Amino acid sequence: MAELATIARPYAEALFKASSSDVAGTSAWLEKMAAIAANPELQQFADNPKATAEQVLGVVAGAFGAPLAAHAQNFLGALLDNGRFSVLPEIAKQFRALANAKSGSSDAVVYSAFPIDASALANVAAALEKRFGRKLQVTVQQEPELIGGIRVVVGDEVLDTSVKARLEQMKVALAA
Repeated sequence: MAELATIARPYAEALFKASSSDVAGTSAWLEKMAAIAANPELQQFADNPKATAEQVLGVVAGAFGAPLAAHAQNFLGALLDNGRFSVLPEIAKQFRALANAKSGSSDAVVYSAFPIDASALANVAAALEKRFGRKLQVTVQQEPELIGGIRVVVGDEVLDTSVKARLEQMKVALAA
C-alpha cells in the first residue's frame, strides 16, 4: 500500500537517524514490537477512542515480555499520539531496508518443503551470497506444497529450484 509506505517513511528515517549508534539493537526491539502491533485485536484496541495511549502502551509492554527502553516507549508514544500505531509493521519493514542499505546486505527468505538444519542452511546461505553477490540475512519458512527443493526470494529476485516449479515447467513443455 503506497499510503502506508508514505506515512511510515518519515518515522522509519527518523528512527534510523536517531539510532545510528545501535541499529541492531533498535532493529531487534522494533521487529518484536511490529509483530505485536500486527495483531488485529490490538490494532482495534489502539484505534478505540476510549483507550488511552498509556493503556495501549501498557498492553504492548506486557506483550513485549521485557521492560521497554525509554526510547522505545517514546517512539511508541509518538505513534499512539499521532494515531499511527497500525503503521508500525510498515515502519519496521522500511527501517530494515535502511539498515540493509547501510550494511550492504539484503533480506532473503528461503522457502523449503522440509526443515533445514543449521549446517545445511549455512551452506545454502554461502552459496546464495555468492550467487546474489551480497551479504544476505537469511530466514527460512516451511512450505510443504513445494514437494522438495527450495525457493529463494531476495527483494524482487526469485530463484526457484523446487520440485513443484520443475513439474510446472514440464507441464508447460508437454502442453506446447
